[in-house]
Amino acid sequence: QVQLVESGGGLVQAGGSLRLSCAASGRIFSINAMGWYRQAPGKQRELVAITSGGSTNYADSVKGRFTISRDNAKNTVYLQMNSLKPEDTAVYYCNADLNTYSKPHGMDYWGKGTLVTVSS
Repeated sequence: QVQLVESGGGLVQAGGSLRLSCAASGRIFSINAMGWYRQAPGKQRELVAITSGGSTNYADSVKGRFTISRDNAKNTVYLQMNSLKPEDTAVYYCNADLNTYSKPHGMDYWGKGTLVTVSS
């Protein structure tokens, strides 16, 4: 069974930094894409950053402050968050499109989320 486990969330002051990690485990033979989404209270879940096919994309609200990276050997994706703002407060979810032996044509997987709270 494939599982995604996030870590690194917590409480920080505005202007601070956090690094989120998401490790995928299971019978994975290739990664199509890995990314981060977030959902703030009372708002829809939104894409924060994604890495796929050697390219990266960011939401305009985090561009220049956040950096996504991936370690394929460890099936792990990271999100370095700098210059955090109170509006970054949200539950951050890891998402991965993975090819597995049971589902070789790809399937989306989600972590349970990690809370990031930025105080003003």
